[in-house]
Amino acid sequence: MWLSSELMFFAGLFAMYFTLRSTSSELWAMETEKLNVPFALINTVILVSSSFSCQFGVFAAERLQPRRTGGLFAFARWGMVEWFLLTFLMGAIFVSVQAYEYAELVSEGVALSSNAFGSAFYITTGFHGIHVIGGLIAFLFIIGRAFIARRFGHFEATSAIVTSYYWHFVDVVWIGLFIIIYFLQ
Repeated sequence: MWLSSELMFFAGLFAMYFTLRSTSSELWAMETEKLNVPFALINTVILVSSSFSCQFGVFAAERLQPRRTGGLFAFARWGMVEWFLLTFLMGAIFVSVQAYEYAELVSEGVALSSNAFGSAFYITTGFHGIHVIGGLIAFLFIIGRAFIARRFGHFEATSAIVTSYYWHFVDVVWIGLFIIIYFLQ
């Protein structure tokens, strides 16, 4: 139910973006030229890659393997904690790069209050960024729970799986935002 409400929330943001864009097409053409598409593409690849590491963490959780059973670079023997830490790292990089992109755009005169494009860009990507941060916090809770649990069982594995649903949702929303903001003309 909660993911359904999140889907409706982002549907509203997409509607806002398209409505503002349809009323200001010349502004959109001018402002989108300031976007650094290759930079955003690399950031998108990082976030999408985090979905893969998240899913490997889920596979480990389903095997009831909370931590690695081999060396640090024996990726096949990593547990849920290692995969989720890698996911956390990539998500944190994504948020950091997005913050850097915001700073670059503000220096070019694209601010939240500058015009309709700035408002739509920062509101849609900003709310997405807040959701990514929420996912990062959830990963820390799941990792902490894996260390606190006396025995890693189905309850902990289920929590990891549910967290992965949220993370995959956030990734899919970003793919939609990325295509609409950076490529759709």
